[in-house]
Amino acid sequence: MKIEFWSDVICPYCGLMDHRLRLALERFEHADEVEVVHRSFRIHPDLLPEGVTQRRLLEIHGIPARDGERLFASIEGAAHAEGLEPYHALDRRLGPTDYAHELLALATDKGRGDEVWTAMFRAHFGARRDLWTKDQVLGFAAEAGLDRDEADRALSDRRYRAQVAADQREAERLGARGVPFTTLDGTYAIPGAVGTDVLLAAMAQAWDAAHPAPRSLRILGGADGACRPDGCVVPPPAAS
Repeated sequence: MKIEFWSDVICPYCGLMDHRLRLALERFEHADEVEVVHRSFRIHPDLLPEGVTQRRLLEIHGIPARDGERLFASIEGAAHAEGLEPYHALDRRLGPTDYAHELLALATDKGRGDEVWTAMFRAHFGARRDLWTKDQVLGFAAEAGLDRDEADRALSDRRYRAQVAADQREAERLGARGVPFTTLDGTYAIPGAVGTDVLLAAMAQAWDAAHPAPRSLRILGGADGACRPDGCVVPPPAAS
C-alpha cells in the first residue's frame, strides 16, 4: 500500500500527523508492505525570510489572541498526550519554507525522505528552529547527515523547485485546500489531522479494498460421485 502525505514543516497539525502515522504503522500488521511518500505543500509561501511569530501571524489574520492560544494549546496538549514533546505550536517563528522543502526533496532522492521529514518537524516544533534561509537549512542538512556541499548545490541551482510546486498542484487537483492531506493507495483521502485509531482503521480499510479475501463458494448437492487421486467414490444413498 502506498501512503502519500502532504504537509508543511511549519504546520503544527502536520507534525502531529507525522507522529500519528508512525504510531499507526507500528500497530498495522502489514506495515512492512507500506510505502510512505512525503510531499510538499507550502501554507505561507509569501512570508518574509526574517520570519514572523505565530502570535503576530494570528493578529495579521484577525484571529483574537485568546482563540489562537486555545487552539494551539489543544495541539500542544494532544502532542504531549501522545508522547511527542516538547512541542511548541504557539511560541515559535514561521517563515517561507521553499528551501526546506527543496532540501527534503533531495533527502527523498537519497532514500532518506521519511526520516529527514520527521527530523525537520522535531527541529522546528521541538527546538523552535528557524529553517527559512539557505544557511539555516544547510545547517540542518549537515546535522541530519546529508552532504552539505551537495545540498548547497541543490539549493543554489533550485533543481527541486519545480518538483515542490508540482507536489502542491497535485494535492490541490485532488481537492486539498490545506494540510495535512493524506491519500491511501490513491483511492482514499484524509483531509486534515485525525487520531491514530482513525488513521489505523482507514489503513485497514484501504488494505482490505486492495486485497479482497477469496470469495467462499456455496456447495450444492446432487452429484453422482467424484474421483480423487486415491480413487472414485459414490455418495451414499439419500435416507428414505
